[in-house]
Amino acid sequence: MYVLEINDIKKGFKDGEVLKGVSLNVGEGEVLSVIGPSGSGKSTLLRCATMLEDIDEGEIKYAGETFASVQHGQKNYINSKQLKKANSIFGLVFQNYNLFPHMNVLENIMDAPVRVQKKKKNEAREEALSLLEKMGLSGRENSYPYMLSGGQCQRVAIARALALKPKLLFFDEPTSALDPELTMEVLKVIKSLAKLDIAMVIVTHEMEFARNVSNRIIFMDEGVIVEEGSPEQVFNSRNTRMKNFLGRYIL
Repeated sequence: MYVLEINDIKKGFKDGEVLKGVSLNVGEGEVLSVIGPSGSGKSTLLRCATMLEDIDEGEIKYAGETFASVQHGQKNYINSKQLKKANSIFGLVFQNYNLFPHMNVLENIMDAPVRVQKKKKNEAREEALSLLEKMGLSGRENSYPYMLSGGQCQRVAIARALALKPKLLFFDEPTSALDPELTMEVLKVIKSLAKLDIAMVIVTHEMEFARNVSNRIIFMDEGVIVEEGSPEQVFNSRNTRMKNFLGRYIL
């Protein structure tokens, strides 16, 4: 069974159609990277998959269960109770961290397990401290986001997503706001997650990272999937659009 199935989804805004019929699936423990030029629909795809945007047409399933379906204008979305279940299946790490500034690091990580999953505070605290250790942030549990570097904030955001023990993690350009040195420390953490058998969908502009960490890569352009396959297949593609895109990167 796939952790995620997206079937022929379409999404448009005032400026036009952004997703023009995108289909993909993600297996348990699989790492899928999504690459492509700005405006190709990558981030919109993630926002639709995580219910932050409604789709105009198509279907989204998690673990075989339909969470969003729009057929011929007829919308069927999960209710708020089911959405809580969805949030225990997947987590989303934003490019700008989205940490609560009024909470310290420990409180940021404990918030959802205690408030959403009704976990006991002592248990949530122990798990949060363990996650901070894995992120290389032991001793920073009482720090506030403004006291941390961008790379540290992003690692806290990853720990917060992991605290709900999801089967799938989405990353939306997780290093775009970081300088090169901080980028490497975050990419190292994400790469280590691949060993934990957590499925991941990573929208990234880091080509070498995508090639090294992914089981599969999708190349999007103008709202459609142009190329899909193993890293070797995609990076050796003869597709002209793909070759022109990769030509901008030093590989």
